[in-house]
Formats: sequence, C-alpha cells, structure tokens
Amino acid sequence: MGLCSSRINKTTGNETKTTSTPTTTVERQGSGGLRREKDLVSGGVINEAEQLVGRLVGNGSSESACLYTQQGSKGTNQDAMLVWENFCSRSDTVLCGVFDGHGPFGHMVAKRVRDMLPFTLSTQLKKASAMVSTRVLEPTTCKEDEEECCELQPSEKDDRLPLPEMYLPLKRALLKTCKQMDKELKMHPTINCFCSGTTSVTVIKQGKDLVVGNIGDSRAVLATRDEDNALIAVQLTIDLKPDLPSESARIQKCKGRVFALQDEPEVARVWLPNSDSPGLAMARAFGDFCLKDYGLISVPDINYHRLTERDQFIILATDGVWDVLSNKEAVDIVASAPSRNTAARALVCTAVRAWRLKYPTSKNDDCAVVCLFLEDSSSAEACMEVSETVAHSRKESIESVTITSSKDGEKKEEGLAETDEIVPVLEMKEEKTTEAKKTTLAECISVKDDEEWSALEGLTRVNSLLSIPRFLSGELRSGSWRKWL
Repeated sequence: MGLCSSRINKTTGNETKTTSTPTTTVERQGSGGLRREKDLVSGGVINEAEQLVGRLVGNGSSESACLYTQQGSKGTNQDAMLVWENFCSRSDTVLCGVFDGHGPFGHMVAKRVRDMLPFTLSTQLKKASAMVSTRVLEPTTCKEDEEECCELQPSEKDDRLPLPEMYLPLKRALLKTCKQMDKELKMHPTINCFCSGTTSVTVIKQGKDLVVGNIGDSRAVLATRDEDNALIAVQLTIDLKPDLPSESARIQKCKGRVFALQDEPEVARVWLPNSDSPGLAMARAFGDFCLKDYGLISVPDINYHRLTERDQFIILATDGVWDVLSNKEAVDIVASAPSRNTAARALVCTAVRAWRLKYPTSKNDDCAVVCLFLEDSSSAEACMEVSETVAHSRKESIESVTITSSKDGEKKEEGLAETDEIVPVLEMKEEKTTEAKKTTLAECISVKDDEEWSALEGLTRVNSLLSIPRFLSGELRSGSWRKWL
C-alpha cells in the first residue's frame, strides 16, 4: 500500500495530495533546502547506502557470498542481513552480519542496526587508525574501554596464537560502535525500543584474519576440513542465553530475574524484578531498554580466528535456522548446494521444512542466512572434484574387490590390476551419486512461490519476547507498549 501525504504549496497556499508506493517523506529545512528522505516504516534514513557498491542487504549473491531470508508464520519478517565487500575501501576486507529483531518494533530495530552499524564502525576504525599513527595503542587502553562498557571477560586466551596488530584496534572500534549504536537507538524519534530489540552477529574478514562479534543468540559457524579431508563444523560464537553462568550472574547482580516457565522448561528468560515481563530469551541485545538497568547489555562477545587453507566457508544465521538444524547439518546443506548462489536459499528452505516436520503444531520462525565463501570459485570446484574423485576411487576399489571375490576368488587380484575394467564402473557410479545428490537437494529447496503453510491453531515454539505482541499495526504511538506490561 502506498502512503498518502499532503503538502501545502507556499506560493499558492493550496493543499495537494500525493500517493507514493514507498512509505517515504521528504522534510524541508528552515533554509528551504530538502533533507534526505526518511523511511516511515523502518524509521531509518533512505540515503546513498542503498546503492553502495559491494553492499548487499536483500536476497542475492556475489562472487564470495550469498544471502537469503524468508518470513515465518508469526507475522512481519524481523530478520535482517548484510554483506559489504571492500569494506572501508579495502579490497581484502568483508563485513557480514545477521540481525534478529524481536518485540513490536523489532523489524525496525534490526534494519536500523543493519544500516547504521557499518558506517559507525567505519568511522571508529578511521579514528583508531589516526590514533595509531600518533601513538602506539597499548592493550591497557582496550581493557579500559571494555570496563567502561561493562565487566566483560576477554574471549581470547593467552595460550593461543599471537594476535595480529589489527585485532586490538578493531576490537576497540567494535566495542565503541555497539555502545554508540545503542545510544542512538535510545534517542531515535520514531523507533520505540523500550520493549523491542535485535540480536547481532558480525564477522569482519581481513585477509586471513577473522574477527567475530556476537550479541544475542544468533550464530556463526565455520566449515573446515579435517586431516581426512572430511567437512566439519566449528562454532565461532556462543549463544548468549540467560542461563549461561556468567550471564545469569550478571543479570542477578543487577536485580534482574532469570527463570523458565513451566510449559517451556528449556527456555530461560530475563524478567523484571517486580513483574513477570517481558521474558526476554537472550542475555544481550540492542534496544530492550526496559531491561538495560537489570543486567541486559549490548556489549559484543568478540573473538579472533586465524583462517587456514582448510577453511571453506562461514555461515551466519538467526535462531530460526539453529532451532531445527545442527551445525553439521547446516554445513552439509551449504556444501551440497548446486551452486554458491543457491546455498543460502537451500539452507533456509531446508530449515522451513524441518520446522514443519519437527514442530507441526508450532509456527516457524523467520530465517536469515549469510554464506561467506573463503575460496575462489575455481579453486573450490577443483578441490571438490579432486576430493570426490579420491573418495569415489576408494569406494570403487572396495566394491570391486567384494564383487570379484564373490564370483572368482582367484581372479580377483588380476581384475584389480587391470584399470580398464574399473574405470567404466567409476564413471557410472559418479553419475549415479551426482543424480542422487541433485534429487535430494531439489526436494529440499523445491518450495513453490504460492505455497503457504501455517499451523492451524498452532503456538509459537519459542518466542524471543513474552508479554507483548510480535507486531503492532496502526500508528506508532510512543505509549502503546505500556498496556502490554
């Protein structure tokens, strides 16, 4: 639906009505100039960020990444995602992130953080580089900034590999960015963040250096290969749930309460001291200022990882995916996708189908996935072909031995020595396995566009926030949240 707005012509005094498809408006400054357009739905400013080169925020793909999100059956899609290649004008730097909103205005908060966090981080990095040029940045400086934000235990260990020079300035900039982002949300004129917020998982890849910042219960998983060249999943973040010992201790120290309801004993929630609300299912989040005085924080858990040649890709996804799929299952789905462009979509569609199978009486959650590939497409395909050829050759050698032994015990070794008899079997076997893989994946991602599914009289399995509705339609009233507390 378009937005109807009225304007008064200063010269004629007549009032004219206009209808526009996007819900935007243009304000006039006192000098008569035009301000930038504002988005009345998301509360953000529509500026040149939407057309920035290398920046992806919707369903799509690039040479090194792909994104896909799908609305669940709860209401408005409150998930947001981001991929920004050549971040900070560096050809070797990529910024990725997923954001899972919750509360009446969670979709606005998630989009606002998605749009503004990169610019704020870029500004902080420029300031940090200027400081480094004038004086050496000592580790104590970073520790002081962390203590100003909150009492946060460092995520890296002293016995690990030595940290690169870029880590401490980037960590310091990310801490300041999240602190400033939360302040900006609190002062935002059109987004009510009192009982609305969002999670955030951001990954900054600079060459072989990887820095991960996590707020909430979204997750980042690395797919790598072990010594046997088998694909394994390595979780890069920790789901910051309220029942974690360190998180629970901080919340209780600030007079907040942490407990689970009887009908969902596996879901710990954060509650106000004297009221059974709002029941937030995470220990850290942007926004949610009703709980910021009672232990909820927006300080990211930051860690460093050094990439190697065995690392294949990184998956960033909201909890709508991780509630029904394991890390290994997600890695296998992305690895078996027909192409890089469809990997994120395959994972989301498989998660949606898993919701229907595992929780048929529940409404599936929104899902958002970002896949960042660490290898060039040509080298990745060559590596996969070599590994598949080796695996198939091993299987065929074993199968040929078994077949010949059942027929002719003495002629078995002679048959193995002649490669001409085994090669045709190899080719036939590869074709069969390839067709089987494609058929299986097609079943996972064959979701019709007009297909709609909703659990009849279903209940949401896990809500991030209780005591308030997921989305309030109508006007954005500043006091609309009070009746839900």
